[in-house]
Amino acid sequence: MDKKNSTKDTEQSLSLFGKIRAIFKNETIHFVIGLVLVIFSVYLLLAFSSFFFTGAADQSIIDSGNAQELASTNNGVKNYAGSRGAQLASYLINDCFGISSFFILVFLAVAGLKLMRVRVVRLWKWFIGCSLLLVWFSVFFGFAFVEQYKDSFLYLGGMHGYNVSNWLVSQVGVPGVWMILLVTAICFLIYLSARTVIWLRRLFSLSFLKRKQKEEEEKGETPEEFTDSWTAKGKKKPVAVPDVADIKEEEAPVEIPEPIKEPENEITLDLGGVTETQPAKVSGEEVSMTIETPVPDPVPPFHEKAAEPVFEIEATENDDEYKGPEKEPYNPRLDLENYRYPTIDLMKHYENAEPTIDMAEQNANKDKIINTLRSFGIEISTIKATVGPTVTLYEITPEQGVRISKIRGLEDDIALSLSALGIRIIAPIPGKGTIGIEVPNSNPKIVSGQSIIGSKKFQESTYDLPVALGKTITNEVFMVDLCKMPHMLVAGATGQGKSVGLNAIITSLLYKKHPAELKFVLVDPKKVEFSIYSVIEHHFLAKLPDGEDAIITDVTKVVQTLNSICVEMDTRYDLLKAAHVRNIKEYNEKFINRQLNPEKGHKFMPYIVVVIDEFGDLIMTAGKEVELPIARIAQLARAVGIHMIIATQRPTTNIITGTIKANFPARVAFRVSAMIDSRTILDRPGANQLIGRGDMLFLQGADPVRVQCAFIDTPEVAEITKFIAKQQGYPTAFYLPEYVGEDGGGSDLGDVDMGRLDPLFEDAARLIVIHQQGSTSLIQRKFAIGYNRAGRLMDQLEKAGIVGPAQGSKAREVLCVDENDLQMRLNNLL
Repeated sequence: MDKKNSTKDTEQSLSLFGKIRAIFKNETIHFVIGLVLVIFSVYLLLAFSSFFFTGAADQSIIDSGNAQELASTNNGVKNYAGSRGAQLASYLINDCFGISSFFILVFLAVAGLKLMRVRVVRLWKWFIGCSLLLVWFSVFFGFAFVEQYKDSFLYLGGMHGYNVSNWLVSQVGVPGVWMILLVTAICFLIYLSARTVIWLRRLFSLSFLKRKQKEEEEKGETPEEFTDSWTAKGKKKPVAVPDVADIKEEEAPVEIPEPIKEPENEITLDLGGVTETQPAKVSGEEVSMTIETPVPDPVPPFHEKAAEPVFEIEATENDDEYKGPEKEPYNPRLDLENYRYPTIDLMKHYENAEPTIDMAEQNANKDKIINTLRSFGIEISTIKATVGPTVTLYEITPEQGVRISKIRGLEDDIALSLSALGIRIIAPIPGKGTIGIEVPNSNPKIVSGQSIIGSKKFQESTYDLPVALGKTITNEVFMVDLCKMPHMLVAGATGQGKSVGLNAIITSLLYKKHPAELKFVLVDPKKVEFSIYSVIEHHFLAKLPDGEDAIITDVTKVVQTLNSICVEMDTRYDLLKAAHVRNIKEYNEKFINRQLNPEKGHKFMPYIVVVIDEFGDLIMTAGKEVELPIARIAQLARAVGIHMIIATQRPTTNIITGTIKANFPARVAFRVSAMIDSRTILDRPGANQLIGRGDMLFLQGADPVRVQCAFIDTPEVAEITKFIAKQQGYPTAFYLPEYVGEDGGGSDLGDVDMGRLDPLFEDAARLIVIHQQGSTSLIQRKFAIGYNRAGRLMDQLEKAGIVGPAQGSKAREVLCVDENDLQMRLNNLL
């Protein structure tokens, strides 16, 4: 009886604790607590402000009055916040930290706004910053205004600052205290921004180093700072300047391979007379299984790594190589240098996301598998279970002489005995001498986007375009690099997780890339899937110059956009050829190190990711017009940083043609209804045996990997895009080059009125002649005007005989040889 009563008491206390915990996790309770904190901070602000004016009059009352007098109505306190406000102000300002106590109000207000979900902030960073400023200013005011403590009612540094500064003076003296204050202030500024280091280096070293170097060069000597310390005394050797690529390799973090260990969520089940060890606590007849799943590390804040100045020596061997006038590397992020990456707390946290092991379910499934195989005359020696978020993998080792094909043929019989939605047999498991049977869990867990994006593996990844898809059966984060793939095909039946999968891909890239480094072209025939991303148009989206919406929904615009991307691809290849590099990574490194001349058309190239939803609908409506540019981009665009992701819910051979499959080596298959659809996507069965709701197979290479896709819901995406949209963006979206189809080759110049020339006509004409490039986008960029006005200017230039007619996707021919020829034409015209 005592044992039963104690068990009931324990259960009641646990349930009570769970209820209390649930109350404090309620969003309404959070809002109320946040509102109280904000109001309390305003009350303290009133008390502190009033203390500066009424503190002298109230000092004697507060110091000499007892609790009853202060609680009375006629207490004589003049502070606007009453006697309690006067007490708080006197205690916090005079007895504690002085006027730096205002930082307490700041933190309380910020914490309240975060709880109310009015502002998205990193609370721990605000806590550390406010605490450091509170202590530092208290000591500073206590030390700098120590004489003021004698005659004033207000102690600027409080008793804390006074006592700490007196102790520091006794230990290190007055100069030592100033040095401590200076060093701690510099350290705090470095904590706030890494640019402080660059500023200090310029302040302390560059000015006098340059002066000293100039003096030494005038004397004909080499400065000591730049001599090789390993050179023998008395011998001068030239300094070897390391290549930029070598510098970056040295700065890259060295990845130390972790020791291979068995996944912590693996259990081994005893079979007949064979017993294998399992990490379970055995107590009498009861078996309790505890699993330690790796908890993701706290998310490090996304900081923009400041580019450190690199000392460069001009090359004398290759005089033709371009060197920019500035010594510092070009920073593509400088236009949006205050851009902050989305924080992990924008995503939803799920309580039941961690995998748990139900030993009763595992043992029951184990017995059913053994009995089913035994009934068909198949004996097995060992069986081991690996528990994943939604599926458990049972690895069996058959006895000698058992044919694998015999076990593979029993798939439906095993599914029947387990009463499972669908099982999948892997015979054999690649790299292992076992056969795998994947069985859905009776209580599947949600793989949250927060657990994937917040994982250490994702945060510390060095991929160029990292895409975190979800978790494998062994409960490990599954990540791929889109640059290595280089294009992805996503297919699956309606409602099986394609849209959520596309959200996971786009969100992964938004969390890791700066707007200067990545642009999206979003094609959405359904008109509703990608509309949520329209708010980040000026940060991450690319579109045609005359396009109204950045999310492309019209089929005719889709064809025009894809052909425009082909033009962009050809232009990028021309720039790569001129720069003598093979891919976009090498090109951008050269441009950042100012080895390419912007006057010759060179520019920093962001990655472009084209995402097409409902590809089947496009093929039905546009056919070859869509398929041809897609195939061309898929074949060629990898080297210039253009990657494609296409999704369809109709994985049939007339949609996913041989051309598409050949150029999309990476494929993601969600659940499909028929085996033939699985073969169309993956060239093998398997997708028809998935359980749905984000369960997918990822194929790149030999064997598919089963992954539970991360669940990122629409409200989470809305919060992330809202966070980005609130920040400063570019004036417009990223403009793709203009494209004129074959039917639009000749423009109707009858309506062009040469009597009312555009004010920029002459400037545009000179620009075109100097660059010898008849491009509307060139006029747009140089004069910062819209596409329509630039098009009218080009029509006027054509009618004036300065440029030739449009030639499809190519730039117009420039008919003027030089500026003298142009001036003659302008004189005749005017």
